[in-house]
This record gives sequence, C-alpha cells and structure tokens, in this order.
Amino acid sequence: MRKHTRAALLCVAAALTLTACAAGKGGGANSEAAAAPGKDDKLTLTVWSNYSDREYEEVTKALKTFNKKFPNIEIKHEGSQDDDKITAGIRSGNTPDVALSFTTDNIGSFCSTGAFQPLKPYLERDKVDLNQITPAVREYTEYKGNRCAMPMLTDVYAMYYNQGMLTEAGIAAPPKTLDELFEDTKKLTKKAPNGDIEVAGYLPTMGFYANRPTILAPSFGAEWATKDGKSALSTSPGFTEMMTFQKKLVDFYGFDALERFRAGLGQEYSADHAFHQGKIAIMMDGEYRTAFLKDQAPQIKFGTAPFPTWKPADYGTAFTTGTIMGIPKGAKNPGAAWELIKHLSFDTDTIVDLSNAIKNVPSTKAAMDSSKLEVDEQFKTFIDLAKSDKLKGNPVTPIGDAHIKAVTDFAVSYTSGKEPDLAAGLKQVDQNIDDQVAKSGK
Repeated sequence: MRKHTRAALLCVAAALTLTACAAGKGGGANSEAAAAPGKDDKLTLTVWSNYSDREYEEVTKALKTFNKKFPNIEIKHEGSQDDDKITAGIRSGNTPDVALSFTTDNIGSFCSTGAFQPLKPYLERDKVDLNQITPAVREYTEYKGNRCAMPMLTDVYAMYYNQGMLTEAGIAAPPKTLDELFEDTKKLTKKAPNGDIEVAGYLPTMGFYANRPTILAPSFGAEWATKDGKSALSTSPGFTEMMTFQKKLVDFYGFDALERFRAGLGQEYSADHAFHQGKIAIMMDGEYRTAFLKDQAPQIKFGTAPFPTWKPADYGTAFTTGTIMGIPKGAKNPGAAWELIKHLSFDTDTIVDLSNAIKNVPSTKAAMDSSKLEVDEQFKTFIDLAKSDKLKGNPVTPIGDAHIKAVTDFAVSYTSGKEPDLAAGLKQVDQNIDDQVAKSGK
C-alpha cells in the first residue's frame, strides 16, 4: 500500500484555488452531517484511489465488504487516480464520492482549502471514539483541528539489513546508534580496484528510495516547527545532526562515486531494487517491503529492527504515514461516502484482512491486537513500533510537500559540497518555508 513516492504530489498553487470550486452536497466548513442512506436507497458510490495491479484488486475486495451492511449500494472503484487527478476532478465538478490519497503531505492543503469536507459533524453525530487510532496517525489526518480525512492502514518505517552480509562482515547485531551505523557501513561497503562502489553498506543519498527527511527526522529527534508554527530547521539540533551525519557518509564514499553507483540502481518498486539485488546491506523502508522481498527476492535473508538513533534513549522511535480517505468537495453522496469511510476505518475484520493481503500496518489498536493478523518475525518489528508511544507522524502544513522538497534540495547541495555553510543554509530554508506558508494565508 503506502508508498510515499507512488502518488504525484499535489500542486500547491492548484490546491490553493480549490476554495473557488463549486461546492457539492455536504460542502463548507460549517456543514452538517449528511444523512446515511436508507436500506432501500439504490445508489452508486464512486471511489478513486491510486492503487493498481494486485493491490487494486485487494482494496476492491475490502470495499465490497461494505455491501454486508449496505447491499443496496454499488461500489465503483477507479484506480490509478493520483492527487493531481483528484484536484482536477474537484475543480471541474467531476468528483468521486470518496477519494483515497497516498500523499499525507497534502493533508494541510486538503483540509485548509475545503478540498476534503470536514468530518467533525459525522464523528460527533455517530459518537466515534478516535482513541481507537494511535495519536501519531490521528495527527497526520487533520490540520489545525480540522479533521478532513481518516486513515486506511498505515506505514511504519524501520531498518532492513542483509543478514548474510552482516555475518560475513563480523557484525553480530544490527546497529542501534548512528555511530554504530557509520562503523558498520564502512565494514559492509565493497569497492572495486578503481574505487567504484560495488556494495554500499548504507546509501545516504537524500531523496533516494526511503532516505527522506520526513522519514529520517524522528531518528535524529529533529523538530519541524517551533511552538508558534515557524520553521525550526536551523534551531532544531536534530536537523543539524542529520545533515552532518549524511555528509560524513557521503564524504566516506565520495560524492561522485556515490552518484555513479546510485545511477545504476533499480527502481524503488521493481525487482531490481538495490536491496533485492544485494547491492545495499542496510536501508530504511516501510513494512510493505517485507512482502516485496518475499515475492521478488526470496534469496535475500533479511532482518528488521528499529532504525539507529542519534540519542540512545530514542531507540525505538519511528516514522509513520499512510493512505488517507476523504469526502471531496462536490461529492454527490456524502452521507453514504461517510458510511463507507467509517466502515474502512473501524471494521476490524476488514482492516485485518486488507493488512494481511497487502502487508501494511493496521490503523486501529483492535486490528493490531487481532489474533487473525498475520505477524512473522520481520513484520513484528513494525507492529511493535506502531504500538509505541515513540511513533512520529507527518509534519502537516498548508503548502503540501514544499517544505520537504526544500529540505531535500538543501541536503543534496550541502552533502555534495555546493553549500558549505550548514547553519546559514538551514536558516535560509526556514525563511523560504515561512514565506511560502505566509503566502498561502492558511
């Protein structure tokens, strides 16, 4: 399921124009909850998602379980619909009843512009207990108290390691601290006589695969914003440590050598993924990778563990994100749409079956504790992290992923040596982010 790079990111400029779109039933910040459909009401609910292939089929099965409660409602599931298509649909009036998005970076835009309708009236009317969902997951499905989305399964990120490579290098246990990760990286890396990298102990290129600032930030204790909502990159010691550590790794490899190596690696969701091919010994990735490895690279004997942390006391910290579900502005059947979202959010059997099918972490406590949930040794790491009070969610802003792109671009400039002044560079990124948020007016 949750592949943070699978969806095209929502264009901020387009998102900010959504308030001008024509409203449909149930739209508006102060709207009341639309009535649930009656047992004899015949209607079709259109659901858009960006799922495809096997995952599309499994999600369609999950959607069909809604018919046990409402056999009179037909579900029309349209896959390969990313955030750009959802936005275009809202602007043109061709809106689905339920939209599933892979891009939690955009929740601030969805909620603040009215692109997704507020769910508070439904939650209050139906007396929904949101404590069934972990705090970190609740945080990335709302913006400034406006809950406009619900989660459908979650992703949790942790360390994957090639057990055979660690054994061959004489490493008895996976690293727990960043110092241990650096030393293990040196032991695990293999180079050709000409200096070319053949195997990377750990690949530090920012923005490649799951090596992204949002996913790495919890391991460094990095804070994205100050209490007054300003960008905190330059004042959070964690971001300085993150950049320093990344540069130390890049310098170990050599930037040019690292770029040559990276250019020859396979795509993130293909069988040619570098970890599948034994070209990377340690990496950060989501729980869904367990299924990819067992399907596409059964020859790789791997283990999972929490990612190493800057401060030993923070070990066991992890990042979470996931698919979000909302009722778009202009939806024709908002009352029925809410009933479907509520079903997918809280029906334990449906959540567990879908989790087992596409190997994502369940989004409710009851589903995580279900005896029907299939949990092997590698997957257990992610369930344990999901239950931890150290779980950290996505930073939510009204500018989509613009703040994340700004950090990523700076990280590449700094680690390559193009930007020599770390402190000044982080201050400039802070200013750029604050300026964009101010322009959004949200």
